[in-house]
Amino acid sequence: MEEFALNTTITISHAVEILAAIIIGVAVIQVLLNYFRIFFQPVCRITKEEIRVRFGSSVAVSLELLLGADVLATAVAPSWDDIGKLAAIAVLRTALNYFLDRELKHSKSIA
Repeated sequence: MEEFALNTTITISHAVEILAAIIIGVAVIQVLLNYFRIFFQPVCRITKEEIRVRFGSSVAVSLELLLGADVLATAVAPSWDDIGKLAAIAVLRTALNYFLDRELKHSKSIA
């Protein structure tokens, strides 16, 4: 039963990591397309600041998904080494997400 739980959580963890990568990939494509629109269309409705905010929001969602994937990966019978690595990753990703969120709120208040 423990092996089934381990395999299931690892599989879900990998699926969430793939989802986070897809979100970032789509966001990068949207950024490129929107920047091309700014340069090649004389009247463009989207600003560079809006592009930054949209991309930052996608990165924030991806960071949260990746943190969840890391928690899932260590959920079943973790060693102390695994717990330490998870704690370090959680602190780094949470800090990144916090500062990114502050920057996005600041950008939205300016716009």
